[in-house]
Amino acid sequence: MDIHRLFRVVIEDTFNKEGLSYLKEDIEMEIDSKIKYLDQSLKRNGESRFFLLAVNEDKIIGTIEYGPSSQLINELTKGELKTIVEMGTVFVDPTQQRNGIGRMLFRALLLSMRANGIDEFCLDSGYRSAQKYWTKKLGQPDFVYKSYWGDENDHMIWRRKTIDILDEGTKGE
Repeated sequence: MDIHRLFRVVIEDTFNKEGLSYLKEDIEMEIDSKIKYLDQSLKRNGESRFFLLAVNEDKIIGTIEYGPSSQLINELTKGELKTIVEMGTVFVDPTQQRNGIGRMLFRALLLSMRANGIDEFCLDSGYRSAQKYWTKKLGQPDFVYKSYWGDENDHMIWRRKTIDILDEGTKGE
């Protein structure tokens, strides 16, 4: 499975699980944004965005990235997180989920960020299932935008110190 296919499979699966599969245009926009981030990373040799891949038997089964905070994060926080690196979405092939791949990618990215002198990161989510996971892993979000995505579909943003999360090890798992 190539990485573009992974983006499509995971995003379509996530929208379906969230009961949002009818939002075809939003799905395509989400896929396109991830492809643009990847292209940006490849063109700049990882200087603007940094991706890690999980590979099994020559197949990409997961990815995670970090880079500049998104326009959405900057708009919602009124620029408060503009200089903070954003940890991007963890993507794991739906057939490989719940096998620790996401945890491994998350920890590897934290270690990479730390090695590159990145002491702080932010992360956002509009998906209820992801919000539940990140709240368990990172604690309560720093910003909550009630019903941002419609009735009872909030948007959440976390801001954390890299070392604090690394020191906590496997908290919440």
